[in-house]
Amino acid sequence: MLLGRRAERKAIERLLADVRSRRSGVLVVRGEAGIGKTALLEYARGAASGFRVERAAGVESEMEFAFAGLHQLCAPLLDRLGALPEPQQAALGVAFGLRAGDPPDRFLVGLASLNLLAEVSEERPLLCLVDDAQWLDAASAQTLAFVARRVDAERVALVLALRDRSPDPSDAHPFAGQLELGLDGLGEADAQALLATGVRTPLDERIRDRIIAEARGNPLALLELPRSAEPAKLAGGFGLPDALSVPRRIEKSFQRRSRSLPAETQLLLLVAAAEPLGDTALLRGAADYLGIDAEAAAPAKAAELLEIGARVRFLHPLVRSAVYRAAALSDRRRAHRALAAATDPQADPDHRAWHRAQATLGVDETIAVELERLAGRAWTRGGPAAAAAFLEQAVVLTPERADRARRALAAAHATHQAGASEAALELLTVASAVPLDPLGHVRVELLRAQIAFDTTRSSDVPGMLLDAAKTLVPLDVAMARQTYLQALEAAVVTGSFGRGRRVLEVAEAARAAPTPPHPPGVVDLLLDGLVTRATQGYEASVPSLRRALEALGNHDRDPRTAAADDSRRWLWLASRVAVALFDDETVHELAGRRVRLAREAGTLSELPAALDYFAVVLVHTGELAHAAELVAEATAIQPAAVTITEIMLAAWRGRQAKTSELYAAMVQDATRRGESAVVTVAQYTLAVLHNGLGDYRAAFDAAAGPSDSDELEHSNLALPELIEAAVRAGEPAPAAAALELLSSRTRASGTQWALGLEARSRALTCTGPTAEALYREAIERFDCCRMVTHLARAHLVYGEWLRREGRRQAAREQLRTAHELLSGMGAEAFAARAARELRATGERPHKPTARPADALTAQELHIARRVATGATSKEVGAQLFLSPRTIDAHLRNIFRKLDLTSRRQLRDMQLP
Repeated sequence: MLLGRRAERKAIERLLADVRSRRSGVLVVRGEAGIGKTALLEYARGAASGFRVERAAGVESEMEFAFAGLHQLCAPLLDRLGALPEPQQAALGVAFGLRAGDPPDRFLVGLASLNLLAEVSEERPLLCLVDDAQWLDAASAQTLAFVARRVDAERVALVLALRDRSPDPSDAHPFAGQLELGLDGLGEADAQALLATGVRTPLDERIRDRIIAEARGNPLALLELPRSAEPAKLAGGFGLPDALSVPRRIEKSFQRRSRSLPAETQLLLLVAAAEPLGDTALLRGAADYLGIDAEAAAPAKAAELLEIGARVRFLHPLVRSAVYRAAALSDRRRAHRALAAATDPQADPDHRAWHRAQATLGVDETIAVELERLAGRAWTRGGPAAAAAFLEQAVVLTPERADRARRALAAAHATHQAGASEAALELLTVASAVPLDPLGHVRVELLRAQIAFDTTRSSDVPGMLLDAAKTLVPLDVAMARQTYLQALEAAVVTGSFGRGRRVLEVAEAARAAPTPPHPPGVVDLLLDGLVTRATQGYEASVPSLRRALEALGNHDRDPRTAAADDSRRWLWLASRVAVALFDDETVHELAGRRVRLAREAGTLSELPAALDYFAVVLVHTGELAHAAELVAEATAIQPAAVTITEIMLAAWRGRQAKTSELYAAMVQDATRRGESAVVTVAQYTLAVLHNGLGDYRAAFDAAAGPSDSDELEHSNLALPELIEAAVRAGEPAPAAAALELLSSRTRASGTQWALGLEARSRALTCTGPTAEALYREAIERFDCCRMVTHLARAHLVYGEWLRREGRRQAAREQLRTAHELLSGMGAEAFAARAARELRATGERPHKPTARPADALTAQELHIARRVATGATSKEVGAQLFLSPRTIDAHLRNIFRKLDLTSRRQLRDMQLP
């Protein structure tokens, strides 16, 4: 019976009404244990007439089994699996253990789950109920959170019940940001009415008031508390126990109720509590093993604890935990032993091994070996977290100290990759408690350094990696060289190149390392180039760094070498090297390749960062709208802190307040994490903003920091900003010094982008025919490369120079071109600067012509571009990790805004 809860019922009804009208929805029901979350889910099930209803529940003791909760929800839907694209079928099949294969990307599993729900909802609306979502395994929780963020035009309702959040603000649940419905206790009238339904004997008013006060409106407490006292005591007012927290008291009530059942029934309840999948056949098999009669379930059902039908279901989530926690350890082991015996070793070796492990007292090398062997299968299905669970259990069961240390190190690696760094460090303590061989010892220290880098960005990390690399030299040269490169990468992030002893120390040590035992690969060439850059300067490093970029390109095109070296791992660093070399074609190709590979592999763990970096490149090529689309896509996939592209777009668009806000947040976060390279990027964008606004003194101050650093990319790009700002602010000496440094680097690079920047910057410092020749040279060079923003700015400064020279007609031509280019790409501050100069020549600048596509959101424009290439809704959905029905809904909006009726018309449009 659901008393009160009018607002909550209306929220459920609104959700279901929206889904009936093809607007998917998600509702997170929050509250303490027993507050009525399960009852509200039951109300939703009853109100969902015409819906297909599927449900699942998290199980606290089974949180280590990857995708167990998702499997519960999706198992009845797998008859529609064949409707999904093959990569998605494979991802779900591997995740659920239905087929073998490489580990699926977690987000590809999410897309497959989304599309599976969408397929099922084609027949009739689908209501998915998930109880105790706080106890879902991490893989299932992340997948369902992914689905929750993307359901849109499907007929799917997702209702999740969650315990109240932890007081620790860092302990955020994966469904944060969804519509939440918080449940409070019942009002006094409803509480009295509910209490009356559970008490069949006279109730002393003082006892009634005490029960209501202690229950604090918690419905389950109101029903369970009276059961803890004998009827006479309820009537007379004696014997109620001291107040406990409501969840614990309710759990104790369930424990008392279960203990009153026959011994066989209690054991059957315990077996059901230890089995996470609700598999009726498995429960019966375990019961047969224990000699439990089939009739033993009847008392549990009569006591409203357990229901056995097509699936095994506890009638309240707390029953499971109450039964399992109350059981003696020996009885728990007995239940797990029975479940292991009933589990098919061929069909489900994972669960069998897990149950065998839980049934074991002390150590057992045989089971530890089995767990270690199955960790790979667990990784395939559930990623590093699942593998870590198996390896950690193997560590506990391992008798020999050396084997325990080896398995603890493997478990630490998996645990770190799963994002549980503190747990990984604890496992490293176990691993290092035993004297290790030299290679084992250095592997421990290397992982410790990698964890420190990922969690703190500490300035100590490059030194830790350097020490590990030195130790690896006599043990494994290839690993040593890779570790040196990691140390240099860490130094780039945590401290500017050449600014501290640590970077030079890393580079000097790496230079002294042995040459690779094989033909140099991408890692070796990048290492050699960066070492040269740190020890001999930018100019000396250009040839070797260019060879590294060429090798990476050849490596990617030659499938025979693809397995020899993990070049994808270094695409981000190589892209930064390409910017440092002013190689616009290579950086565009590498950044685009990184996005393409992440899309093809479905690795959304990598895709947001890849999209953000490619968007930065597009800003420089003048494609600000396209860059904004990629940022929107990245944010939709993985909401995060300020991205580099966000602040860069704000700066180029001249949004002063927005840029300042993002700058403050970015610098604060980067300073906390120790990422000086990010601070350099932020300062560079601030210089761009102020040069666009014409506030040259502020631009000069902002550009001074990054120009004086030796960070890979933006230290170079900040030099032209500093030169322009210094010249306009009346600071010729800093301008000359910056120009000398820029010229040395651009001439060593020799690309059109580099030489164009030098020509434009030098022109700003010159007069007369020399200046004019340099302005023209800059325009010609920029015209031969991708960097349209710099071409537009070359026209702008040339036009400004011509106006000051009194050549108004020539100035108008250059300024008109600059204004059109800058307005067209959305660089509004620079466009406004060009407009001011045009008005000074006596010409009124034309306002940019409004285009129909301007009415589209960034995501709609992104979808329109892809559909315009001929891609189907299913193909676009797979690329953007949305369901085809959501793509179709966006298309309807796109067609309405653009006054179109077909995809063919969209292909014929000129999209920006």
